[in-house]
Formats: sequence, C-alpha cells, structure tokens
Amino acid sequence: MRGLFVTGTDTGVGKTVLSAALLAAIAAAGEPVRAHKPVVTGLGEESPSGEQPGGEWPADHVLLGDAAGMPAEQVAPLRYEPAVSPHLAARLAGERIDPPRLLEAARTAATAAAAARETLIVEGVGGLLTPLADDYSVRDLAVALGLPMLIAARAGLGTINHTLLTLAAARAAGLQVLAVVLTPWPQHPGVIERSNRETIARLGEIEVETLGHVQRPTVDNLARVGAELPWRDWAGAGLRSHAPE
Repeated sequence: MRGLFVTGTDTGVGKTVLSAALLAAIAAAGEPVRAHKPVVTGLGEESPSGEQPGGEWPADHVLLGDAAGMPAEQVAPLRYEPAVSPHLAARLAGERIDPPRLLEAARTAATAAAAARETLIVEGVGGLLTPLADDYSVRDLAVALGLPMLIAARAGLGTINHTLLTLAAARAAGLQVLAVVLTPWPQHPGVIERSNRETIARLGEIEVETLGHVQRPTVDNLARVGAELPWRDWAGAGLRSHAPE
C-alpha cells in the first residue's frame, strides 16, 4: 500500500499543511489519494491568528478533505471543540476514546485506500507522544499502522532539540522515518534556518526537506508547494514497507 504517516514536533508546526500539500500534489499528478486524521480538536476555539475554524483557513479535516477530494466527515471520525489533547477533549465531552475503535477506523481507511490503489496520508495529532486516549499515544497508532513517517518541524530557533527528540522517539519504537520537513521555509532563509537544516540532517542522519509558505489554503497553492517535495520516492517507500516477504 502507498501511504505515509505525518507527525510533528509539536502542535501548530505545519503537519496539516504538509499533509494537505502532499495530498494535493499527488492528486494533481493524476493519482488517487485518501486522507485520515484519527481525531480533530479545537473546532470551537480561535486559532493563534484569531481566526475561527471556517474562516480563511478551515479546520484540519476540512483542509485535508478539500485536498483529497473527499468529505471532511470521512477524514476525521472523532471531532471535538476544545483545543486540548484528544484524551482530554473526549473527557470534557463526557466521552472516552477507545483505542481499538480508533485503530479500527484507521485500518478501515488503509484497507479502502489499498483496494482503490490510493495513496493514504495519515496525519497525527499534536506530537508523537500526544495521548489519543489515556494509555494510547500517536506513536502507538503509528506503530500499529506501520506506515513510513515524515516529521513536520519549525524552521527557526528551538527546532533542533524538538526534532531530534521526536526522531529518537520514533526510531526507538521501530518506526521508519523517511525525512524531516521544515515548514514554513522562508523565501530568504537566514543563518539560523540554514544551520538548523544542516544540523538536523547531520546529527539525526536524516533527509531534511523544506516546504514553502502557503499564503492561502487553496488546493492549487497546496499542490504547487507539495510538488516540490519528493513525494514519489516517499510513497514508493510505503509500497516497499508493505511488500510481502
């Protein structure tokens, strides 16, 4: 199966933009895609820019659905209003997230993608160790799915530590990390950004790519920046990781 799991060093580091850019670029190349995000939170809160979901930048599952050409409700089976970690968002809603059902929904998406020969992009929530349920993290879900991983990270100050810690946590669980993607990458990167990219690549022994700034959340804009990434190589790694022995 062609698929990738996109995680991040933290919340708000560009996971959704990266995921949507990949989906849009692959679709623009004439290949079918499918998006899955196990949980969306923060639907009732303002974004850091002060915008409500539904403004210029839509909620995560809406953006992913637009990029993949599928209904937003099919992207994210669980959706909550508070901008908190999923396990707390569910508790505040008087619910409890059940890990087997969460995994079942993700595997259903993977099965459907394989049957339709689609490339599946699964986006995590927050960082790799963010709890989806009380005793079930994003990393647990990624391990169960077995997809190759991309790590979205900030380009500027503070990113080296966060990125290397995320990379170490992924590798400790046996996850295959294909690359780190720094985003948004400035049009004219300074010495800090250039050094961060080189340092992460050297110390992490990892490919480091960059994703440019997306000014407006249109599918065309997302496809344009996503096309600059080596998504064909990454998607091919997904096929190899699921090849029969």
